[in-house]
Amino acid sequence: MTMSTRTRIARLRTLALTGITTTGAAAVALTLMPANAQAAEAKVPAHSVVTASSKGSSVGKSTGNLDAWIKQSLQIMKAKGIPGSYEGLKRNIMRESGGNPSAQNNWDVNAKQGTPSKGLLQVIDPTFNAYHVAGTAKSVTDPVANITAAANYAAHRYGSIDNVHSAY
Repeated sequence: MTMSTRTRIARLRTLALTGITTTGAAAVALTLMPANAQAAEAKVPAHSVVTASSKGSSVGKSTGNLDAWIKQSLQIMKAKGIPGSYEGLKRNIMRESGGNPSAQNNWDVNAKQGTPSKGLLQVIDPTFNAYHVAGTAKSVTDPVANITAAANYAAHRYGSIDNVHSAY
């Protein structure tokens, strides 16, 4: 092996180790994120959750977890003719908020303009107001109202929340 070949191999090893180190640092950063930014099934008090039926919704008891919120939203969506699946909703929720109904983005372009995105599916107030679904709470951070309004918006813009695979 010539000296230049050894030098190239050494440089490649250094680059590989740098890549591994960078990836490791990113993994550590994600691990050390505050709990509200991590993917988890969030819990909220039952009195703040909307329970849905095909005749509308009312404030009532709920298990207060992500699975229940998605299922309640799907009931409303079905009754209102809004397309979407459990898998599509959950995939987008986990990407957008990690399952935290209190998540708020204070750093993107919307936030800089004074309208931060909020809730499970990171909806800004004007979008929530325009796509709010009757029979759900009038609060962008209410889990069921947030999911249902976001799914309604996605249906109008993309055909379904199932067609959304990145920030929308």
